[in-house]
Amino acid sequence: MSARGAVRDGIPAAGTRPAGSVRHRWLILAVLCLAQVTVVLDNTVLTVAIPVLTGELDATTADVQWMINAYALVQCGLLLTAGSAADRYGRRRMLLAGLVLFGAGSLAAGLAGTSGQLIAARAGMGIGGALLVTATLAVAMQIFDGAERTRAIGLWAATSALGFAAGPPIGGAILAHLPWNAIFLVNVPIVLVCLLAAGALVPESRDPVDGRLDLLGVLLSTAGLTGVVWAIISGPEHGWTAPAVLGAAGAGVLLLVLFVAWERRIPAPMLDMSLFSERRFVGAVCGVVLITFGATGALFLLTQHLQFVRGYSAWEAGLRMVPFALSIVVLNLAGVAARVIRRLGSPAAIAVGMALLAGGLTVVTHAPGDGYPVLLGGLLLMGTGCALANPAIVEAVMSAVPARKAGVGAGVDGTMTEVGGSLGIAVLGAVLNARFAALLPPALAGAGSLPAAVAAARSETERQVVSDAFRAALETGQTVGAVAVLVGGLVTAGLLRRADRIR
Repeated sequence: MSARGAVRDGIPAAGTRPAGSVRHRWLILAVLCLAQVTVVLDNTVLTVAIPVLTGELDATTADVQWMINAYALVQCGLLLTAGSAADRYGRRRMLLAGLVLFGAGSLAAGLAGTSGQLIAARAGMGIGGALLVTATLAVAMQIFDGAERTRAIGLWAATSALGFAAGPPIGGAILAHLPWNAIFLVNVPIVLVCLLAAGALVPESRDPVDGRLDLLGVLLSTAGLTGVVWAIISGPEHGWTAPAVLGAAGAGVLLLVLFVAWERRIPAPMLDMSLFSERRFVGAVCGVVLITFGATGALFLLTQHLQFVRGYSAWEAGLRMVPFALSIVVLNLAGVAARVIRRLGSPAAIAVGMALLAGGLTVVTHAPGDGYPVLLGGLLLMGTGCALANPAIVEAVMSAVPARKAGVGAGVDGTMTEVGGSLGIAVLGAVLNARFAALLPPALAGAGSLPAAVAAARSETERQVVSDAFRAALETGQTVGAVAVLVGGLVTAGLLRRADRIR
């Protein structure tokens, strides 16, 4: 029987060996991480290309927003569906399909000649991205076990941080020497390498329990999640009480309620609702939302701090955040994070990790002096915290899901990560804007942003007042973010510890 021929209880049939004995598993993980970092990088790489795209494609502000958001919205809306498809049709198969779709979307984006074409291509990349985010984690769960699994999950999670931080400097470096199209075309050779390696190395695995495709569940979950996330993303711009925002949020919530009701009725649901009766699963899912809410929102404000307070360009700010991402990668690659997580246990590792992240953000925000050494110290503290907390929370989610449902677990983890991150950016961004508006002098009270306030200022004194107001508003937002990170970590640790005691 071939390595791709049979599957038992979700474990790849690369023989009847334990998952940890799969040949070339670390090389397979390298391929999975390369695919994952490319997907995450495409969330941030476009930030430095906005001025170029506006000129080259004659793009409006709305066009640019859709170029960025189309990718994230489609990806988030399809994560649950992609995870279910990976379990049902084969994780290797969905990994390869995701690579093909992501590569084709990247090629189409690189060849786009209009804003509409680029938006459509980005949406196509989002479909491939959803398949890759879920399939890469699900495959890793199948080929590793025991202590190796903790380390593998840590490396997989570390690639997300690397992609987040590396996007702006990589995009800036490309734009300094090549046309904007290269930002997308560079994905094509990476995808080809991953396709060849995955096709040759990755064993097939799937859920052995057969069932018909839950088409209605797919439609309800996709439309519901897309509506909710669009409302979260658009709320700060259009206003939380705008009819379009309220309508999208209301419709999204209603569709998700119908999704839950439908999933409870059918014999082979896309998402088994009985999982939510498990305290550990509920605690882990709540933890993902709480942690990503604080961490993503705080990091978003940190990029604003670097650009608007310290005066760095987008790619320079990204370059200065690289030590944050590299510290996560190094600690996981060396196995330090995995050993600490095993010694402390997931709940304590999450609490300690988020406390370090909150402490690092506090150092960056409130330490005297604007020199880079202070910033570097804060970033290394933050990176150490994420190196502990990220893999611990992913492992908490995945360990609460049966092995044969690894794809569904990855879909839930990815969806909650996107929802928590979007909420964090929206809420902490709203805190920043509200504080900034309150600190502006009456003559500039109508300015809705820092550039608008600077443009409306009539003297150097007023411009300095605007700058000081934005700095103070950022400090408030970052402080709230640090508190949210700490509280999220402690609440998550408490939920998981309580679930473990009850079990």
